[in-house]
Amino acid sequence: MLGSLYARSVSGPPLEGIALAVREVSKAFRLPHEQVHTLKERALHPFRTRSEETLDALNEISIDIRSGEFFGIVGRNGSGKTTLMKCLAGIYRPDTGEIWARGRVAPFIELGVGFNPDLTARDNVLINAVMLGLSPTHARERYDSIIEYAELERFTELKLKNYSSGMQVRLAFSVMVHVDADLLLIDEVLAVGDSAFQRKCHDSLMAARADGRTILLVTHDMNAVQRFCDRAMLIDHGDMITVGDPRDVSRRYEEVNMARYGRSDGPVVAHAGDGTAAILDCWMEDETGERSAQLPHGRPARVRVEVEMRADAVHPNFGFMITDEQGRGVLAIASEATKPQSGHFNAGETVTVDVAFDCVLAVGGYSVSPEVRHSGTERRLKDHRENATSFDVVGAAVSGGMVDLPHSISFARAATVERTGS
Repeated sequence: MLGSLYARSVSGPPLEGIALAVREVSKAFRLPHEQVHTLKERALHPFRTRSEETLDALNEISIDIRSGEFFGIVGRNGSGKTTLMKCLAGIYRPDTGEIWARGRVAPFIELGVGFNPDLTARDNVLINAVMLGLSPTHARERYDSIIEYAELERFTELKLKNYSSGMQVRLAFSVMVHVDADLLLIDEVLAVGDSAFQRKCHDSLMAARADGRTILLVTHDMNAVQRFCDRAMLIDHGDMITVGDPRDVSRRYEEVNMARYGRSDGPVVAHAGDGTAAILDCWMEDETGERSAQLPHGRPARVRVEVEMRADAVHPNFGFMITDEQGRGVLAIASEATKPQSGHFNAGETVTVDVAFDCVLAVGGYSVSPEVRHSGTERRLKDHRENATSFDVVGAAVSGGMVDLPHSISFARAATVERTGS
């Protein structure tokens, strides 16, 4: 099914294989500088005029999203990302342009949208599921599965206004993944959930993509963009800056932030340090040298990081910390311990640091936090990125420890000693 959500100066439907088509969509808001709030103010100042300013939230955005594509939308706060998503979801009507969508659309944009806080979870689930396209019969059939996924079995008769923000997120996301929508629109609100539920969400999104559904993700997390997205788009001040490979878009996003705040002002986004170095990218590779978010247990692997020197550096110390899903450190690496003479680097140079190891970590999820420090006794921090990339270890039996070392087990029965009386 192909439908036009909004059409102005319609040029016709998009080509086959396109799940979502956005054609020259613009949206502006009026910002009043002075408002009259009371009747008294109106009586005392009957001729006072109210000045207004126009905010161009979106400026002729055009993009085609392919069916089954995982597409990321990134940008600084106030860039227009959420406005675009609300236009796609039908919450806002664009001033100009057209939007075409194939199939059912399920938005997950703002906490509480579509929910009535004075109703119970059961009533909200049924109403929201019907609003997203399910029949009342199908909504009732999937109710138990929705509640179980959200892990809210004990709270179904509790009014939603008594739910925590995390509980509301779990409920809303659970409804979204159970309505079998063809197009999923997901905003940064996913970050409200705890780490365990976020992993469940990611698994559900991967399953949805495997089923051929189309996913749009708005986020500030460049690691998620590079890990999950097939393509990404950068928006700034309502303009589409670039669209393409997630890694290139992530780098451009960093550049936009640096241009906005200035390179000499120190860290931006998830960075921390004195700004004399900038970690541009961090990723994992399997034994074939391919970038991968899944590493087979017991096989060679490597972590790589690209660092741009913002000032001359003499033997900087490159370090990594790998943590598990509970935030426990399982591996710490520092170049000064094994190779203190890392080299002399000039400002503007980019260095790629490569750490190879045999992956003996237990099955599970892990995160990597790289950093660069000055050499010598001072060891001041140049740059640090917390959880810059993440990966899963697969292919081994589930164990109870942090590592699963290669080992063997043998058994020997103790010899029986016969005792005789004197």
